[in-house]
Amino acid sequence: MVWETLTTLWSTVTDVLPIATIIFVFQLFVLRRPVPNLGRVLLGFFYVLVRLAFFLQGLEVALFPLGKLMAKQLTDPVFISGIGHTALLVTEQSWSQYKWVYAFAFAIGFATTIAEPALLAVALKAHEVSGGAIGVWGLRVAVALGVAVGIALGTFRIVTGTPLHWYIIAGYVLVIVQTFFAPKMIIALAYDSGGVTTSTVTVPLVAALGLGLASTIPGRNPVFDGFGLIAFASLFPMITVMAYAQISEWRAQKG
Repeated sequence: MVWETLTTLWSTVTDVLPIATIIFVFQLFVLRRPVPNLGRVLLGFFYVLVRLAFFLQGLEVALFPLGKLMAKQLTDPVFISGIGHTALLVTEQSWSQYKWVYAFAFAIGFATTIAEPALLAVALKAHEVSGGAIGVWGLRVAVALGVAVGIALGTFRIVTGTPLHWYIIAGYVLVIVQTFFAPKMIIALAYDSGGVTTSTVTVPLVAALGLGLASTIPGRNPVFDGFGLIAFASLFPMITVMAYAQISEWRAQKG
């Protein structure tokens, strides 16, 4: 475990070093000014390296195995058939028998998004610059619902083996249509909301869930079917945030 942590730390150093190099080169040779508070900056880089290394190690030790384990347990033929019943043949299973997979995907998508630090930061700033017109919890719940629906639909796609691009094309067509009718102040925020969902908390569990499902469901290939859930998690929040704004505007006009 110690050796793995040190390996991850060194990998983190090699990833962060180019970023630090660019910053210092521009500061010293382009702007031609010394780095202010150099000691604090170096200490901050050290904190980033150590914490990022522990975070990445935690993903490998806990979150990735947990996502795969849940996918394996929820797709077990004995569980699907019901306790006390003979497991169904894999060829007899249909998409409707994976209802607990969809429920788990919805729940984990909603919970991880509500806990996403990047989303909280965006929601607080949106509330601040809009003068309170955009509620912090309203935006967070709207984004979380979008991620939950998207991941649930993504797991349905994995179970059924249907092409990914049809879902994405249909979703972005809906986004384009909504853009013409949604309040102007919410459009850019809705587009950004799709990006903040793919961050430190959501991505590891969602990626592990997709790979776990594709590895355990008969007839699926992790390379072709295991990825794509993050695309759903980025797409559907745009739809739900604009829908949230449209519903709020309609209620205000009606009131």
